[in-house]
Amino acid sequence: MTRTKPNVRKGMGLIVVILVLAFLLAVGMTVISVTQTGPEVAGSVRLQQQTLETAEAGFDVAWRQLSDQFSGGLISDFSTLYRTTYNGSPGLDDPLDTANYFRRLSDKQLVDDVKARPDNELFADVDMPGKDPDISSDNWFGYTVFLINDEALGTQDVTDCILVSIGRGPRNSYARIEVEIALQ
Repeated sequence: MTRTKPNVRKGMGLIVVILVLAFLLAVGMTVISVTQTGPEVAGSVRLQQQTLETAEAGFDVAWRQLSDQFSGGLISDFSTLYRTTYNGSPGLDDPLDTANYFRRLSDKQLVDDVKARPDNELFADVDMPGKDPDISSDNWFGYTVFLINDEALGTQDVTDCILVSIGRGPRNSYARIEVEIALQ
């Protein structure tokens, strides 16, 4: 007569229970992690959207100013408005210049340069309305706007340009809009 050993599976139930609890703990920790980072991500997306809206506001103000200057006869083309230097060196509007071309520079670099050398810009780091005087400009929204000659290799068609509007927001957030505009 053979006997079966009932004790062979002794302890298997405990191992299964421990594995199920470990799995549930991992799922719970993942859910907690996701719910904690959700508001943080939403805040970052909201901040980036507000910064982009600030860049759009800079574009709108610049567009109105240019329209007024053209309709008032103050300017007849863009030739005197182009920004051509970065850090005092030419090449901001030259795609072949690997160091100074505006599309190779960060928004922060461009804003800092316009603030340091406010020549040929439409607006240099203008704060949006509603800023509390006790708040640093670094913690508020603002915009910088300038024009770039859009013709490659130094040729100039003074009746068109690229209007660059850079929005700045809190926590070092930036957004750039580039719009090609031309006289009709």
